[in-house]
Amino acid sequence: MYLSDFFADASSDVIGCIRCRNTKPFEPALKMAFQPIVDVDARSVFAYEALVRGANGESAGEVLGAVQPEDLYAFDQTCRVLAIATAQRLGMQSYLSINFLPNAVYEPATCIRLTLAAAHKVGFAPERLIFELTEGEKIQNPAHALRIIRDYQQRGFMTAIDDFGAGYSGLNLLADFQPHLVKLDMALTRDIDRDPVRRAIVSGVVGTCKALGCKIVAEGIERPGELHALRDMGVHLFQGYLLARPGLEALPEPDFSCI
Repeated sequence: MYLSDFFADASSDVIGCIRCRNTKPFEPALKMAFQPIVDVDARSVFAYEALVRGANGESAGEVLGAVQPEDLYAFDQTCRVLAIATAQRLGMQSYLSINFLPNAVYEPATCIRLTLAAAHKVGFAPERLIFELTEGEKIQNPAHALRIIRDYQQRGFMTAIDDFGAGYSGLNLLADFQPHLVKLDMALTRDIDRDPVRRAIVSGVVGTCKALGCKIVAEGIERPGELHALRDMGVHLFQGYLLARPGLEALPEPDFSCI
């Protein structure tokens, strides 16, 4: 319903994308929360990650748990359009990072149409979009997922591996394609200032990413000690409750006093 209402005055091509493969509309109402990714050296917001929520603020886990396999395409497209529209309404000036479901994209060149149409409709610059591929999701067709990422990179979008170190592919995914950003999962960053094993592992990942030209984002940062240890290792982009919690339909300002 949301997509049909949003694109009510759109061209036939866009309407065709909404109805692609006879997909039924995604009925449950959704909202977007945003959490900043902070550049601690510049003391500025590098990007905001869009995080799906239910109509009453239900968590992403609750929302995703209710999505049926046949609804994946409509859900993925709804989240993209809603994230862009909400970001523009809130006056976002940074990059906007959007998680996408590779298992929901059947043809990259076709399935990007609604994203571009939404950005054009609300006036959000497409070059400020980042697409995150989560390593925590089991990818049914890795070759297809890589084709999506490469298509996005060729279009000038920034790309990221989310939850790096938490999931199914690990270094193999990084070997197959080099994203602009690698987001270290909180399982690696938690208490890293107190854990020499995690420091050794992350140090190796940081060195590898530097050699490949990928920037590191440390996720799940909750204590100053974690931030300072990672900063000493050469990490400059951070995301976590220490800096700011997600804001429902809001752009939270980071707390720079912890830096």
